[in-house]
Amino acid sequence: MDDRSLMRIALEEAEIAAKENEVPIGAVLVLGTRIYKDHNRTVQKSDPTAHAEVEVIRKSAKELGNYRLTGSTLYVTIEPCLMCVGAIVHARINKLVYAASDERYGAVESLFQAFGLGLNHKPEVRSGILADESANIIRKFFQTKRKGEVPKWL
Repeated sequence: MDDRSLMRIALEEAEIAAKENEVPIGAVLVLGTRIYKDHNRTVQKSDPTAHAEVEVIRKSAKELGNYRLTGSTLYVTIEPCLMCVGAIVHARINKLVYAASDERYGAVESLFQAFGLGLNHKPEVRSGILADESANIIRKFFQTKRKGEVPKWL
């Protein structure tokens, strides 16, 4: 599967998150032939750390029996925040592919460049894959929230 196909899976996870009234962010982690996927679960878990990236890292590490995910690629529908960048570094994820930039919380290229801080691990980064689709899902979600409406996909 190519980057676009895997990002489409992450976008499907974002749509599931929206249906669950979570901020619509999805993530996919690929390691060898294994594909793991998840989405934001902060509301349902009452856990501010239950971001899509952290959820998929936890799921794959647990199944693999190893907190190091060396050789893996992480696909995320929006630029990871500082917390998620930390998780990516600690998991030793080799490649990060994200769709849309996040001017408010993005810690890869937008708000600041956390991987440029001299940390002990720096993944390869690719951005902009299906960025418009990802940004539209998030924009639509928050527009309906601000109006007090239930998003139409619920």
